[in-house]
Amino acid sequence: MPMSDPLKLPRPHTFPGASAATAEPPAQVGYRRPGAILAVLAVIGAAFLVHSMTASKENGVAGQPPPVEVGAVRTQDLSVHAHTIGTVLADATVNVTSQVAGQLLRADFKEGQIVRKGSVLFELDKRPFEAALQQARADLARDEAQLVAAKRDARRYTRLFAQKAISAQQRDQYVAQAGALKGTVDADRAAVTIAQLNLDYAAIRSPITGRTGPILIQPGNLVKANDTNSLVVVTQIEPIKVSFFLPQSDLPRIEEQMARHRLIAQISPHGSPLVQSARVDFIGNQVNSQTGTIELRATFANRDAVLVPGELVDVSVILRQLRNATVVPSAAINIGPDGHYVYVLDGVHIAHKVAVRVRYDNGGLAAVRGRLAPGMTVITVGQLRVVPNQKVEVWQRAAVTASKHLREADKAAGPSDHQLVP
Repeated sequence: MPMSDPLKLPRPHTFPGASAATAEPPAQVGYRRPGAILAVLAVIGAAFLVHSMTASKENGVAGQPPPVEVGAVRTQDLSVHAHTIGTVLADATVNVTSQVAGQLLRADFKEGQIVRKGSVLFELDKRPFEAALQQARADLARDEAQLVAAKRDARRYTRLFAQKAISAQQRDQYVAQAGALKGTVDADRAAVTIAQLNLDYAAIRSPITGRTGPILIQPGNLVKANDTNSLVVVTQIEPIKVSFFLPQSDLPRIEEQMARHRLIAQISPHGSPLVQSARVDFIGNQVNSQTGTIELRATFANRDAVLVPGELVDVSVILRQLRNATVVPSAAINIGPDGHYVYVLDGVHIAHKVAVRVRYDNGGLAAVRGRLAPGMTVITVGQLRVVPNQKVEVWQRAAVTASKHLREADKAAGPSDHQLVP
């Protein structure tokens, strides 16, 4: 048997003992794709980063109490207000027209001017009315003279009849003539009065004190008596009314306050710090079935002419007084799954969660019921970063910049999900 060549090696990529036909390449056990390795490293790095941030956040919360601002619980009377939108109404609006026909000569006011009752607004051509007055007076003088003569004749014929010198028919004729002339004189006097009125009407005067609108018929035009087209519109603005509506659920308190003459409305124009107060002097006689509200009105002096008819104003009405109410700042009220609550600080600045029931909140102060006593300290800013039964750091409200940062931090922190502590 020939000896095998000691330098002869098995064929590459074949297993010893396998035929050439069935030989397969061996598995490459140690080989990995570069993309898979990078993905694994990225996952590990992200997990480490999240763990580091979480640990840092927990260490920060535990190591540094959250900053907060606080307010005091106190006892005081608090007015319950109803807020709504009101509309300013003119107490009177007059369409000024001419009571006689004639030519409009001039206007004696400026558009938008405040005019007084009785002041002249327009003047008509007076000459036709002056002539008519003179004619009426002349007719009166003529008929008065005839009446004097007729009365003398009636007396003369009455004496002659008494002497039986004339018949009764003749006497009656002169007596009747005197009576007829007396009626004519009375008619002439009425005609003089009418002519004088027409002359007075040639000066068109303001029937009320108010503000004028634009001139609707310019001087030079012929106007008709009692025409439907107005010369100008005068609107009374002093005093002036404000109309507003309140829910029918407030009607019992409204009627109670009206009976005591204590229903006061406070108004302020939009964007104005000015506040005016007046007593409500009108309650509607029915509830609007579509809106479930009832109309109320209050009259304001408006001496400075700030209120304008048609203007929308903010209205606040005092419906009742809460006597000796427990009051906290409105910012201290929080709401959670179990209702409203506040954070109360103890002597070492540890926050305790106390449930409350809000009786009334006017946006600045809130009357509440709960386990609160005057003098307690409640958190007003920074509640979303507070953990019940944990210590907080009290900041002074004078630090305006700190307050802004606290509020921004509260928004970033999101809503609190701590449960109510009994």
